[in-house]
Amino acid sequence: MRVMGVDPGLTRCGWGVVDGLPGRRAKLVAVGVVRTEPELPLAQRLLQVADGLTTVLRECLPDAVAVERVFARNDVSTIMGTAQASGIAMMLAAQHGLPVATHTPSEVKAAVTGNGRADKAQVTLMITKILALAEAPRPADAADGLALAICHLWRGGPTALAAGQDTAYHHDPLASVAGSAGAPTAAQTAWARAAAAARAQPKEWKLPAKTR
Repeated sequence: MRVMGVDPGLTRCGWGVVDGLPGRRAKLVAVGVVRTEPELPLAQRLLQVADGLTTVLRECLPDAVAVERVFARNDVSTIMGTAQASGIAMMLAAQHGLPVATHTPSEVKAAVTGNGRADKAQVTLMITKILALAEAPRPADAADGLALAICHLWRGGPTALAAGQDTAYHHDPLASVAGSAGAPTAAQTAWARAAAAARAQPKEWKLPAKTR
């Protein structure tokens, strides 16, 4: 199973993609941050976030997308930007026929560190160990994207594994599209076929600099 985690934000939108199974060690596929400039108009910044995440979706071909659940805070301007970026991520996943899940920060921290109140440094340290990385992913937003993806994997993923299917996860992209609400669009069908073809020929992922 391949999961893309998104830590939503307007200035820095962290993302991480991992392969794995519930209860198994996850493997890093790709990680990075989509950045936007604060002085740009809001619409332009949202478009840049959408473009960056779309590139990751098309390059990494995840089976599911996990997004951090947004909570109200005193800083209205920050929470609004976070909510808008979160909406972009969920919309893009739905557009590609992918299941979407949201996880609270405490759920993510508990999943990867065992402590729902762990700080960012602890989360980054555990992500580095879990994925057996040579160095910690930076900035923290990127590590948070990976943490979301791992949390989703370890909480069972988008669907329960079939009985006896304990050594491999067999995912049919066409079946995912067909199982979504309504008939699949032409774009969703094309996405599913591209995903199936890409999985038949694994390659090294090289993402554009703007998404790193």
